[in-house]
Amino acid sequence: MTRHIRFNAFDMNCVGHQSPGLWAHPRDRSWTYKDLDYWQDVARILERGIFDGIFIADVIGYYDVYKGSNFHALHQGAQIPVNDPLQLAAPIALATEHLGIGITASTSFEHPYTFARRLSTADHHTKGRVGWNIVTSYLESGAKNVGQGGLKAHDNRYEIAAEYVEVLYKLFEGSWEEGAVLRDRERRIFADPAKVHEIGHKGPFFDVPGYHLCEPSPQRTPVLYQAGASGPGKNFAAAHAECVFVAAPTKSLLKAYVADIRARAAAAGRDPRKLYIYNLTTVIVDETDAKAEARFEDYRSYSSYDGSLVFLSGWSGIDFGQYAPSDLIRKVETNAIVSMVETFTGKDRAWTIEELARWGGVGGLGPVFVGSPSTVADILQEWQEETDVDGFNLAYAVTPETFEGVVDLLVPELQKRGAYPTAYRPGTLREKLFGEGPYLPKTHPADLYRDIEAVKARQAAHREAAE
Repeated sequence: MTRHIRFNAFDMNCVGHQSPGLWAHPRDRSWTYKDLDYWQDVARILERGIFDGIFIADVIGYYDVYKGSNFHALHQGAQIPVNDPLQLAAPIALATEHLGIGITASTSFEHPYTFARRLSTADHHTKGRVGWNIVTSYLESGAKNVGQGGLKAHDNRYEIAAEYVEVLYKLFEGSWEEGAVLRDRERRIFADPAKVHEIGHKGPFFDVPGYHLCEPSPQRTPVLYQAGASGPGKNFAAAHAECVFVAAPTKSLLKAYVADIRARAAAAGRDPRKLYIYNLTTVIVDETDAKAEARFEDYRSYSSYDGSLVFLSGWSGIDFGQYAPSDLIRKVETNAIVSMVETFTGKDRAWTIEELARWGGVGGLGPVFVGSPSTVADILQEWQEETDVDGFNLAYAVTPETFEGVVDLLVPELQKRGAYPTAYRPGTLREKLFGEGPYLPKTHPADLYRDIEAVKARQAAHREAAE
């Protein structure tokens, strides 16, 4: 049986997202990101194409590393302005029946107690179609503007994230027992207080003593996404994530990453096949190879050199504006996305600044596949077979045109080959993805917090022993 390829759409509540400058293309609608009908139109297109979901990225902060200011970010609309992603969940859910909605939110900038309520509310409103992309954030500007003075050390951010998700597991999984909500009108009892528990969390970073404010949502803990590619990030993903995003520009890098993540997941006691790994990719497809190449060149004519380096400098923490276009990229220790620096200074090839800017001008860090439906389907199947990746996180060049091309031309070709789903499974997002129940499985670390009273007793005994 041919293995299915999975698609997510990669978007952001801003202009241009991964393709700076292309908002000016006459057919692009990303500049209407402020309008809910734009998001609902995109969501309907994606659902017609049986995408797993729309994955909405986010940043708290702005890209001011390039040439030491945010001038070019503002000038090019490079992810600024950017609106809140979570507020898109309800309108997208109203316009669709099946499409998953992945929301990015940082463990660095929002307290877990208030975030837990916002996430549970979204899971209720979407009838269980929400996922959370767990990020630790990498922009100094964001840390400064929430009063933290500056970004914490990279590895330290993952220590905070580990405790953050522990607090959320306690709230989502342990605070309200199954059967706590009665809704008994005759006895006028809404909930059984004996089955609603304070979580009693006290750790090095967070102090959360009380109850979760929301009754259990359809998935309790929404589907967990994660995009870490550094050593600490991969450990975190292997322990917690259900869907993992990576931006590998070559098959060799992707193959190594997928094998590493699956091995780490198995070592953590999880089924490595129950982690879906998606690689960032941009697909430019048309009826023929020649038409697709012409379309790609048309798109490239709108890409912005400065806008591309705004992103690449922000992601890497390296100011590429200080180098000449012909200079080779050198490895510099930074506090941003460590894996990105390693990718472009690795053994595969040497990159000049100009080549890097051209690479990132359409679609960001991932590869760009251009061709007819048959050509692109061949490439995607080859990448899946050689790297063991599950699917692709599809960025757009021009929206919604890029997604329409995938849905109308590429998806039917893949379906004809038996390599793509023809219908959604019923149920919540977790059920649609994995075909099992709506909750996290017992092999997931969240299971440790379902009996919250036992958790509190163990932690109290541990504190006593430490004293």
